[in-house]
Amino acid sequence: MKSKPIVMKHFSTVHTSFVVDFTFTNNITILMGDSGTGKTATFSFIRECMALNSKILCMDNYDYQKNIKEIIVRTKGKLIVIDNADILLDDDIRKYISLDDKNQYLIIGRNPKNLFATKENLFELESKKIGEQTVFRIKPYM
Repeated sequence: MKSKPIVMKHFSTVHTSFVVDFTFTNNITILMGDSGTGKTATFSFIRECMALNSKILCMDNYDYQKNIKEIIVRTKGKLIVIDNADILLDDDIRKYISLDDKNQYLIIGRNPKNLFATKENLFELESKKIGEQTVFRIKPYM
């Protein structure tokens, strides 16, 4: 499912020696990849920005006791970033997200099931050392 991003096309932040520089091409971006590649680290850097940027809403496995679907249904005009999505999202929430036209999603996990995703939605993290900084970008998943 390919649709243009409705909240933001670009997100960038700097955290000490790390730079997160994401360009979104879809409304639902699924960030996949092996453990230890920096996915959860980038999530934490984005989460820090949530306090200053009202267009960002972050959720992870610490939110598992909350009614995630209710939170998403009540939310409008946000980039919703979900880490550990394989744990946090059941099939019902995944189906809702796939049809949500009020929000944009960055979903970090290994299982795109029931998100009606195509290869255009699947990305992996790319890290590059530039001087003293490590820059994280997203690239199409192989």
